[in-house]
Amino acid sequence: MKITFMGAGSTVFAKNVLGDCMLTPSLCEATFALYDIDPQRLTDSQMMLENINRNHGNKAKIEAYLGVENRKDALRGADFVVNAIQVGLYEPCTVTDFEVPRKYGLRQTIADTLGIGGIFRALRTIPVMLDFARDMEEVCPDAWFLNYTNPMAMLTGAMLRGTSVKTVGLCHSVQVCCSGLLKGLGMEYDDRIQWKIAGINHMAWLLEVTKDGEDLYPEIKRRALARTEKHSDMVRYEIMKQFGYYVTESSEHNAEYVPYFIKDKYPELIERFNIPLDEYPRRCVNQIASWGKMREELVSNETLTHERTHEYASYIMEAMVTNKPYKIGGNVLNHGLIPNLPAKACVEVPCMVDASGVTPTYVGELPVQLAALNMTNINVQLLTIEAALTLKKDYIYQAAMLDPHTASELSIDDIRAMCDDLIAEHGDWLPQYH
Repeated sequence: MKITFMGAGSTVFAKNVLGDCMLTPSLCEATFALYDIDPQRLTDSQMMLENINRNHGNKAKIEAYLGVENRKDALRGADFVVNAIQVGLYEPCTVTDFEVPRKYGLRQTIADTLGIGGIFRALRTIPVMLDFARDMEEVCPDAWFLNYTNPMAMLTGAMLRGTSVKTVGLCHSVQVCCSGLLKGLGMEYDDRIQWKIAGINHMAWLLEVTKDGEDLYPEIKRRALARTEKHSDMVRYEIMKQFGYYVTESSEHNAEYVPYFIKDKYPELIERFNIPLDEYPRRCVNQIASWGKMREELVSNETLTHERTHEYASYIMEAMVTNKPYKIGGNVLNHGLIPNLPAKACVEVPCMVDASGVTPTYVGELPVQLAALNMTNINVQLLTIEAALTLKKDYIYQAAMLDPHTASELSIDDIRAMCDDLIAEHGDWLPQYH
């Protein structure tokens, strides 16, 4: 078996996903092919994984592949391909995603999933992933592509619509949504809790939550309303209060997916809902500053071990290899799964995984207000994918005009000018649009 990791220079995430595989009996003897375009980060990840492998029986084979010229060899014969790339990195591209919109008065928190930052992250990442797909169609056409890179719905949707590669998008937020909500409210979370989540990535909905058959939503809402101290989940509580359901992804993300919280006209909302503007750049700077110490703990630690995490990837591979079913929250095309969302939308729904692959489950119609909120994000996603697949610049402008936060703050003229500035600033990170 061969498992290829694209973007292996993401050392901590490579540790989680491939370390998990090394601890899984049906996967531990695989060949792990590490691919990256950064020689130092690739070497770091290889050394780290060799340490883990040696301390867990030395059963795996680890190979490293550097640069575009070696990409096909990294993919050749792969059974699974895990994608964790970041095109353009923090500098220059993430900085551009924040600094150019700020000149127009548009503030963001994370800017990697929706909004103007999410649009341009997709536009520079989709072409690279399509290159991966063309290589996979040639050298590993039966492999499963497990995408972890954001913007999840746009990238996964582009792969599913623009290639023949078997693709599923995976996020961290589904499996921790319910437990995080209950623990934040001082409610017990155990195996008696049952929940159902569906929608779109980062805006999926906790549709049901019960304990021994009893609906927990009334108590959840009572406790949420009674919570008066400042905390990090205030935007999600407000969305639940107004629309009736709790949303999967964090408040810092959801603050920029809707037009209600980051508003130049009402700056007091930032304090009221505890919204961390410019959170992602701040986080990147801190991670870069702390990498030296972290590198010593991971790369130079010959006694390094690992414990299996909650990341879906190893469990998906295990289910496909052993034919023992496993349920995930996966991002797939909406082939009738949620009838009141578009067929071309990439939706996040419960999926069963076994030797036959990933089988999405039918959810049914979402409550109308939830489908309506999802549509405001799906509009942007679909137009961004059209821009990437057709290279028509008008679709970029239209995606930005339909973004809820952008449209609530800027005029059409400013939106077009901002897009032009972002295209110019990105330079060769983007293909040529006509």
